[in-house]
Amino acid sequence: MDYIVRTMIEADAIQISKWKYEEPYSLYDMEYSKEFIKEFLDGSFFVVKNEDEEIIGYFCFGLSAQVPEGNKYRVYDEKDIIDIGLGMNPKYTGQGKGIEFLEKGIELAKEKFLISKVRLTVADFNKRAIKTYDRLGFKKEHIFEMKRENKTIKFITMKYEN
Repeated sequence: MDYIVRTMIEADAIQISKWKYEEPYSLYDMEYSKEFIKEFLDGSFFVVKNEDEEIIGYFCFGLSAQVPEGNKYRVYDEKDIIDIGLGMNPKYTGQGKGIEFLEKGIELAKEKFLISKVRLTVADFNKRAIKTYDRLGFKKEHIFEMKRENKTIKFITMKYEN
């Protein structure tokens, strides 16, 4: 699939804020707010569209891609690496499109940041995503926990080197 990638604009962010995922992936649902829009327009977010201008997903880089709780565990201390965050339109999840999508994100990271190491953070219950990351050559590095709404969520950082 040919992807069109560009910096996020407000209309993209508003559309993404309406995405709703099935359980257990509802952790990734976003609520529309001025703060949400402001974050998505900070220059670190890129929208990915298909040739029909439909949003397939997005990538973000740097601090926006980190789970802040991970700093307590020093999982983001390594230098010379770029963090990547990603989200796919729920319409396209679970269909085997993740590898091609993430390959585009890695390519974008290398192009924008001139760096060969990429790190991502994933909730450990997201076995589908972890399987995709494993298949692409990401290696598990750290595990940390975060409390959210009376639940403990485990996260894994994974690193890709090329």
